[in-house]
Amino acid sequence: MSISEQDRQQEQQRIERVRRLLQKQIEKNEPEVSDLRAQVVDIRTNFWDDVTVNIANSDDQLETAISMKQQAEILSERERSHRHLQAQLKSMKRLLPSPYFGRIDFKEKGDPSPEQIYIGVSSFYNEEDDTFLVYDWRTPVASLYYDYPPGPARYETPSGTIGGEITLKRQYLIRDGELKAMFDTGVTIGDELLQQVLGKSAGTQMQSIVATIQQEQNRIIRNDRSKLLVVQGAAGSGKTSAALQRVAYLLYKHREHLSADRMVLFSPNPMFNSYISSVLPELGEENIRQTTFQDYLEHRLGKQFQIEDPFQQMEYRLNGHNDPGYEARMSGIRYKNSELFLDDMLRFGKQLEKSGMMFKSVRFRSRTLITQEEMRAKFYSYDASIRLPNRVELMKEWLLAELKRFEVAERSADWVRDEMDYLDNEQYQRAYVQMRKRQGGHDPAFDDALQEEQMLREVIVRHHFKPLRRRIKRLAFIDYTGLYLRLFSPVPDQTLELNEDGTEGRSLPGRWNEICAYTKERLGSKELPYEDAAPLLYLRELVEGFNSNTNIRYVLIDEAQDYSPFQFEFLKRLFPFSRMTALGDFNQGIFPHSTTLVGSSALLRLYGEVETENIVLTRSYRSTREIVEFTRAMLPGGEAIEPFQRDGGKPVIVFAESGSDRLEQIRLDILKLNDEGFHSIAVICKSATESAAAFEELRNRPGLDAIKLVTRETPTFSGGFVIIPAYLAKGVEFDAVLIYDASAAAYDDEGLRKLFYTACTRAMHRLRLYTAGELTRLAADVDSSLYDSVTLPANPMLK
Repeated sequence: MSISEQDRQQEQQRIERVRRLLQKQIEKNEPEVSDLRAQVVDIRTNFWDDVTVNIANSDDQLETAISMKQQAEILSERERSHRHLQAQLKSMKRLLPSPYFGRIDFKEKGDPSPEQIYIGVSSFYNEEDDTFLVYDWRTPVASLYYDYPPGPARYETPSGTIGGEITLKRQYLIRDGELKAMFDTGVTIGDELLQQVLGKSAGTQMQSIVATIQQEQNRIIRNDRSKLLVVQGAAGSGKTSAALQRVAYLLYKHREHLSADRMVLFSPNPMFNSYISSVLPELGEENIRQTTFQDYLEHRLGKQFQIEDPFQQMEYRLNGHNDPGYEARMSGIRYKNSELFLDDMLRFGKQLEKSGMMFKSVRFRSRTLITQEEMRAKFYSYDASIRLPNRVELMKEWLLAELKRFEVAERSADWVRDEMDYLDNEQYQRAYVQMRKRQGGHDPAFDDALQEEQMLREVIVRHHFKPLRRRIKRLAFIDYTGLYLRLFSPVPDQTLELNEDGTEGRSLPGRWNEICAYTKERLGSKELPYEDAAPLLYLRELVEGFNSNTNIRYVLIDEAQDYSPFQFEFLKRLFPFSRMTALGDFNQGIFPHSTTLVGSSALLRLYGEVETENIVLTRSYRSTREIVEFTRAMLPGGEAIEPFQRDGGKPVIVFAESGSDRLEQIRLDILKLNDEGFHSIAVICKSATESAAAFEELRNRPGLDAIKLVTRETPTFSGGFVIIPAYLAKGVEFDAVLIYDASAAAYDDEGLRKLFYTACTRAMHRLRLYTAGELTRLAADVDSSLYDSVTLPANPMLK
């Protein structure tokens, strides 16, 4: 619909009016915020000067308590006022450059005329005429903008459903108070606005998408019903962006009782955390907790094992083909991350209630105080109806009591006399202090030397038994490694072979004996392969009882296709009162244990089908139409992925005569792309090993001195020229992507199809692939009309 010049002028005038009112309110609030801040600082500094402190008698004590309470209440009130006014001030400053991005004219049923509703990143209320000049995009009425074209519409409020008609829907592009573009549209977000937003260069941080939220993304953002929300989205479909807007929406809707520290995001790696760190602050919200599953594994098991991370496992997957045990480990990885193994583990937990628990003997000075057999007999002497975790707690108390008995008996041992003889003054003084503490701070009075000796013996023995007590309190007397390895016996435990109903229960993978030997060897060396970490921790929690966090209310899992059934089940138990959002793309499931999302039994078993909602996003916004058409052709069923109609050049496949020709052309292309205005350029390699080699080859070439190597230790995402493994690039986007080696030699395995697809879909505007030999069939099988090809001249002077 065409917009008249008069309409444009009126809209510009409104923008200027809103900006004047915003500026006026900002100028009014700034001194008030400064004054309140000064008051808070002053009260804190002089808190005790303004409190009457007298504790001579009960009346004075009461007066002191009342005085302290009054002063604390004053401080609390000033702090609340300061926080509230400061938040308002920040909100208005965010609105000032671009007060709003959308408008709907909504005629509610029964009203004679429509109301103009302008939508921005936060609300702005004009006290002078008692109206909202801007509505926050998270308000109920703003959902009309995202969900409906002009015509009949309705929205939900706490008091019920409001129905009516949208008579106008308009979108704006405003920069520093100037109306750059304006569109009337009959769809959620007009292609014109999306074209302008998506046509920009990639930055070092993900940007907010509130101005361009699509209807299907809005379903994700405003979903507040499902216990588990599963989002399967094509590469570039806006999964992560929508998830972060969802966080902002939930914090707004439930602001009375939900805060950022009650939400947690599990992301693929620390670098990705830095990439998304600006989204919530842009919307005026605090960042929620961000972590990785690996961080949690390190926290729980890092003291006992050296834990492999998923990227080390991936490197082995990509580069370990010549290892004689390669096929066995791949088979083991698939099994250990399967629902079959999860069911085996649960069955094993049931069996342990009857028999089979394993313990470590309690030893002191090369002597066994309590044997494994004694501990096992005690454990199974408890009533069989008592749950495993409760029996473990009873065992702990029994062991501590037994330890106390041994400790008393040990005081008369000869070694204690010897140690007393060699106490220096400092050690004696420490013993004296300990005795004094035990007697309530009074000086110990010794009737004779014998009493003094007894006291010293007690202190010395207690000190030596302290590590034992600490280990027992940590439940270190349970042999978890031994228990876990029982599941990997070359001759499988017959008690695990049947289900409770007597049917066959265990289905073992191929190369079973090799899997068992590998698992025993690695755990025996205190090395924990990534595929064993979650199952081992899950077994530990089955025995001890799950350490749950009841404070967290929302858990978001990005790249959820890379999580195993064990990890999903574990997170459910870790956060028992949480709603879970799982986002991912099975087409980017590059790990051997990757999980399907929509329809996955591993997810459906968490909360049941009724409590699980699936949303599928098929439209890709990141890449140009040509790049999406090329990359989707690599996938079986890829035709379901819809490209956004943003045109650009076709992907280019470059054929070189040699590796050196290929490297030189990559250098020339990086510099050319940079000259064209593309400043975020990634050379994507198959693995970290290949990335390191490429970095060494390119770093000293003319013009590439600023190129950076991204590794799994890289803490923050930065733009410019980077070399990065494909598995670390997931979730990130670049203006231009150069596939370092797209040869058949590099991508020779059908199992690498998803990794190759993931690498290619990182490109927003330009995609180039290089090969110095035969092209991988993953690209060669794509219709040649979907890409351009260039064959380099066979000489060192490249054109």
